[in-house]
Amino acid sequence: MNEGQRARRPGGRSARVAAEVHQAVTDLISERGYGNFTVGEVAARAGVADSSIYRRWGNLENLLSDVALTRLNARSPMPDTGSLDGDLRTYAANVAREITGPDGLAVVRLAVALSGNGPQGLQAGDDLRAERMRQLQSMLDRARERGEDAPDALGVLDHILAPMYIRVLFGIVPLTPDYIDGLVDRLL
Repeated sequence: MNEGQRARRPGGRSARVAAEVHQAVTDLISERGYGNFTVGEVAARAGVADSSIYRRWGNLENLLSDVALTRLNARSPMPDTGSLDGDLRTYAANVAREITGPDGLAVVRLAVALSGNGPQGLQAGDDLRAERMRQLQSMLDRARERGEDAPDALGVLDHILAPMYIRVLFGIVPLTPDYIDGLVDRLL
């Protein structure tokens, strides 16, 4: 293979740069809140050129949406335990662990803030929610294929996710395993 034909290595420089940029965004949201920093500040914090961020993500809202979705997918993947009950309990526990973790509140605030920040922010928030709902729907469709009676994705959102997010956003009572199991029990 000559220089021009080098294969990209998974986890190479591109993945490292993305991880550094994502961490810079998360840190800046934790320190300053949403809307209080620029692409240039993200780039400086991550040690990359701002043109690299624009080339890869296009704008700040797309970057923020990517950060939120990547975090959710990495830390709260859609489980496949073989039963809807197991999938929902595992998923709810993963989400609770993510949103109460070190950067969890920053990511929750980011997801909320994307929804109210102009047309690009609205689109980024819509894209984030659409992808997460698609993933939830795939878990529910698997359950139906196994012959289980499954709620719709909005039911999961309303009865499991929303109460956990509200508690984290407003600092209400911790998300204990018993509380999370109770949310799943009430939905099912």
